[in-house]
Amino acid sequence: MMTLIIFLYLAVLAFGCGLHLLNNCHLKTHGHQIPPEFEGAIDPATLGRSSDYTLVKGQLSLVRSLFDSLLTLVFVFGGLMAWYDGWLGAQSFGFIIGGIIFFLLLSLVKTGLDLPFDLYNHFKVETRFGFNKMSLGLWCADQIKSLLLSTVFFALLASAAFWLIQAAPGFWWLWVWSLIMGFGLLMMVISPYVIEPLFFKFEPLKVEGLEEDIREMMGKAGLSVSKVLQVDASKRSGHSNAYFTGIGKQKRVVLFDTLLEQLSKQEILAVLAHELGHMKKKHIRKRMFLMATIAIFYCWLAHALIQWQGLPSLVGMEEASFYARVVILFFLSGILTFPLTPLFSIMSRKDEYEADRFAVDLHGNAEDLATALVQMSRENLSNLHPHPFYAGFHYSHPPVVERIRTLRAIADHKAH
Repeated sequence: MMTLIIFLYLAVLAFGCGLHLLNNCHLKTHGHQIPPEFEGAIDPATLGRSSDYTLVKGQLSLVRSLFDSLLTLVFVFGGLMAWYDGWLGAQSFGFIIGGIIFFLLLSLVKTGLDLPFDLYNHFKVETRFGFNKMSLGLWCADQIKSLLLSTVFFALLASAAFWLIQAAPGFWWLWVWSLIMGFGLLMMVISPYVIEPLFFKFEPLKVEGLEEDIREMMGKAGLSVSKVLQVDASKRSGHSNAYFTGIGKQKRVVLFDTLLEQLSKQEILAVLAHELGHMKKKHIRKRMFLMATIAIFYCWLAHALIQWQGLPSLVGMEEASFYARVVILFFLSGILTFPLTPLFSIMSRKDEYEADRFAVDLHGNAEDLATALVQMSRENLSNLHPHPFYAGFHYSHPPVVERIRTLRAIADHKAH
């Protein structure tokens, strides 16, 4: 059985690498061709930079994936997990403290091993293509703050989870699931006020008349917003974005200052109309419900399988602690859920198309959203030529060229 599991893991890895190489070959063949949707909006030099950026980012991602996969194989099947589990078990920690230390040490080691990739990405790749705006000092400060926050939140969540497991051995899966869902909702509420300001400076929108137009558009959609803000994202990156945050009546609109520089007022409204489409069509609520359903199934399955005596033997271990059994289950779930990746991608792309149609109806001009996508794709050096199979498997959004083509078809249909 262990041989079969290793084979399946390597097969998943090989398939992912094959998809990546297929996408690269497709880009090298077609990357010099300007799509009709981008004619007059992008020049050959910018298109070449876009292709180079996609190739370099993809190569780094591939190397990182291979490194992580090799590390995982060595840890799980090379005896490291058995040694680590035995060493920790020999210490005088209780169940709760032992669990926190078990996963926290693994997380810290993984963070340290990822540092070279993160540094190379930010200060070589992103800097080469003009996106990185951070000094090394600011980057380090962000990393330290992120590490401290994640450690504190993990310790609190893990303490509660392990206490529930100890207190209710027969039904801990239900209580742990409730804890995870509650923690997720709490983070949605407090993140805009407690976490995000630690990294970004938020201030009232400075574009004259835009806040009034945003509130008017949201009113037409039957929604309200507590604040409309801009954020100094340009201190860290040249990439642009806009998003809604918060739940209930505490929703906030946040616009990157980079986006405000790149798009016209009408294009910004069209982009926000798309985001409103996700709310009105209940995409976010549906995804949360789907994730909650999957999570409760996984918690129940984990409860059932962790008690199975044969679980450690699947990775060549004679015995394993509760914590090591959780690691084994996470490892196996990565193999078993891989075939579901394209299904979730299809569902997400369907939602994006639906939000686009809503945006056209609400904003009233499909061309504004189309030109906004053209501009953002050009500024962000997006891949205009993904391989259809790669995009179909991995893309949560439709390829931008197809998306623009669909928007303009909608505009033509409305015109006639």
